[in-house]
Amino acid sequence: MSGAAPLNDYDDAAVGRITGYVEQLTGGRVVGLERLIRWRPSWFADVEVDGVVRRLHLRGDRGGDVSIFPDLKREADVIDLLHRQGLPVPEIHGYLADPPCIVMEAIAGTRDFSALDDATKSAVGRDYMHAVAAMHRLPIEPFVAAGLHQPDGAEAIALAGLDAYMPHYRRTKSRPEPLLAFVIGWLRRNVPDHRTQASFIQFDSGQYLVDQDAMTKLYDFEFSMIGDPLVDIATMGMRNSFEPLGAPLAELIGYYEEATGEPVDHDAILFHVLQFSLLGTMQFTGTVGAPKAGDPHSVYLMFDLALRRSILLALSALSGVALPDLPPLVERQGDNAPLMAKIADTLAGLAVADEGAQMQKMQVAELVGWAQRADAHGADMVAHNVADVAALLGRPFQDWNAAATALEAHVSAAGPDQDAALITLLGTIEGRRLQLFGPTALGVAASNVVLPVTRKA
Repeated sequence: MSGAAPLNDYDDAAVGRITGYVEQLTGGRVVGLERLIRWRPSWFADVEVDGVVRRLHLRGDRGGDVSIFPDLKREADVIDLLHRQGLPVPEIHGYLADPPCIVMEAIAGTRDFSALDDATKSAVGRDYMHAVAAMHRLPIEPFVAAGLHQPDGAEAIALAGLDAYMPHYRRTKSRPEPLLAFVIGWLRRNVPDHRTQASFIQFDSGQYLVDQDAMTKLYDFEFSMIGDPLVDIATMGMRNSFEPLGAPLAELIGYYEEATGEPVDHDAILFHVLQFSLLGTMQFTGTVGAPKAGDPHSVYLMFDLALRRSILLALSALSGVALPDLPPLVERQGDNAPLMAKIADTLAGLAVADEGAQMQKMQVAELVGWAQRADAHGADMVAHNVADVAALLGRPFQDWNAAATALEAHVSAAGPDQDAALITLLGTIEGRRLQLFGPTALGVAASNVVLPVTRKA
């Protein structure tokens, strides 16, 4: 591999150290290495030991500056604890510090459940939710001993995610964020104080595989922590909107209630939908506002737009304040439309040598599409947003940065009596952003976001 490596990539020497470690660990020989095409460096490794080939999964470090728990060994230790307590997770075989890499069992299966009939999806969903309930029943002491923070009291349990993400957000924040400032304050004022039981939670849940019509194992515990177990129901419901979990969410919740013997609290789930959407936005806003070299920029733009839409939907449902109806966007071409078309045409004719390069080419095309919409409508959107903030605060602003900075300060100091007006204004600002970028390839996910649950009457 030549040239400068992206922040989340490993060069040939690093890959060589990994394969050498795998061979030392197993006493075998790596006979196949398949790089997985995603933003985290990871591989399937085929290892021959005494004439028998077995497959391992190698999980590298995400890189960049978006990790809340940047120590990859933390995840390895968590998965190992879960495996030792009988949870269906991959077995950890070893951990390499340089470069960071977890060597683990490769899980059989797929995320594509489309070939399963409804009865099989139901059976798989029941097994999955019973595994989640079993995970939530585990004693938390071994995880605390491994270094996970133990929240104390209803507020700390409810806001375990927010407390974990705040240091990263403060350090990486690159622009004013009035929406995030408002939601942080709203969450702190509206904690479900009856939720006092903490559990080990996957946090970014809904990740498991199916093979031969049966669930195999859960995977990806990068963000796991101790907190309200309903966080996992909230986050799997959000994942279900773009990565279906097989059985309908309502059915999955029924299986969880069956396994726990208790009804779920739908308002608490919505609270955690709002919080998780906030945290994801907090995680990526630094690099979205001030891009870092090597980051998957199109992926983070997609996340940012979709998560903001989820924030608005959950906030509206919890507060009872309806989101504003915006007039349709009047379509126009941007002043730089001919140049944008030339860039898109040149990119389309660019030959690529492998799957990784094809993915990068696709990401550039997605960014070009985003830029075309910004060129056509961005100035008009900003002008309307600045005018709305000026009307609320009673003074003019020269640009969006000044208006957003003032609005962030205002919402941070505002009391609950201003919630309705601020939700309406913030819903208008973010709604315009969705109007602008929703028609792009990166905006499809945001346009399809729905609430995973609704409030119980």
